[in-house]
Amino acid sequence: MVATNGMMYPIIGFASCVAFIYVSFGDLNFGIDIYKPQKRMDFVKRNNTHFAVDGGVFYVNGWNSYWLMDQAVEEYTRPRVRAMLQAAAKMGLTVCRTWAFNDGAYNALQISLGQYDERVFQALDHVIAEAREQGIWLLLSLVNNLQAFGGKSQYVKWAWQEGIGLSSSNDSFYFDPSIRKYFKSYVKTLLTRKNTITGIEYRDDPTIFAWELINEPRCMTDASGDTLQNWIEEMSAYIKSIDKKHLLTVGLEGFYGPKNRKQFSVNPGDWAALLGSDFIRNSKLDSIDFASAHIYPDHWFHEQEFEDELKYLSSWTHSHIEDGDKELKKPVMFTEFGYSSLNPNFHPSQRDRFFKTIFDEIYASASKHGAGAGSFVWQFLVEGMEEYNDEFGIIPWENSSTYQLITEHSCRLAAIQGVNRMKGNLRELCTRS
Repeated sequence: MVATNGMMYPIIGFASCVAFIYVSFGDLNFGIDIYKPQKRMDFVKRNNTHFAVDGGVFYVNGWNSYWLMDQAVEEYTRPRVRAMLQAAAKMGLTVCRTWAFNDGAYNALQISLGQYDERVFQALDHVIAEAREQGIWLLLSLVNNLQAFGGKSQYVKWAWQEGIGLSSSNDSFYFDPSIRKYFKSYVKTLLTRKNTITGIEYRDDPTIFAWELINEPRCMTDASGDTLQNWIEEMSAYIKSIDKKHLLTVGLEGFYGPKNRKQFSVNPGDWAALLGSDFIRNSKLDSIDFASAHIYPDHWFHEQEFEDELKYLSSWTHSHIEDGDKELKKPVMFTEFGYSSLNPNFHPSQRDRFFKTIFDEIYASASKHGAGAGSFVWQFLVEGMEEYNDEFGIIPWENSSTYQLITEHSCRLAAIQGVNRMKGNLRELCTRS
């Protein structure tokens, strides 16, 4: 009895300690794969000129909030991610385009070539897990042509500083073998990343709608387009070798190159054919699942009357959808568009008409089962984010007419497939309306 009682005290003490740890820190993951239940989402697929999900055709009313990962890093800004995703879901929006990169800048994901900040990677984990919780798909962009958040110029600087770069030209990002190797390394690290919240590798997560190779690629040193085309061919094939489940797009602005007849009738000026890109040639690759284009006539033209701008807007949108139907046989998405608040005598009603022109072209195509597959407003913010705003940023619920326009577009796209196919927020929103 003495020996037995002596053994009992440490056993009871150990059990009490375990119970205390479980009660106090039950949410922590001590190296054990314990994940909260996840909402069911399906991979979005492509069926010729359409997207398909859960056995039905899928049309996208989407938006841009490029800042999600950046805001998820710090605990005090992280609630903005949920607030944005919840608000968008209530508007019937289904896909958010956001950055899956930050190269060498503040809150950098990639600190230097091949070196990553785990804290920032966990912020991206949070964005993906939160999007799934709210029923939102993500279109994730992999690098920037522009200098914001590092971009291709940061890769070139790193390579130059390490003495391995062929040239200090930003366009060496596309042709320097060392830089191409480092970009591939980044892509592989990202696609095979295991989410610390869900336990799912990114390449296996249906929350990701698609990957975007690069935001607005241009190669100014080779107007023929060969350099950029070779880079797209190599990188798209590489991504598909790692991830065969997700869709892939380039991230184009949508300009027609010097060998395309539409450079004269559709491009906003002669300069647009000399940027090293071509909407048709770049998008036609088998490894590219859908075409993308942007719409910024405020930046493309100077002193154009508003009514003329709307006419051009309609022509630009219609032309690219036509290309999807006849040339590419693929869906076409307008992954950025916006109307500048810096326009003289700006009024929100002008922005509404701008948005509606694009929405109407998308709906006209979708209602005829054409290649017009969706659009993404640039950009949406939540309150208190003035430093992230630009001339195009809006908080949609602050303007009732804009909010109504967006929700109505969500519902009419969803209605093409019938009320019975609507689910979740869309069903609640559209049947109530």
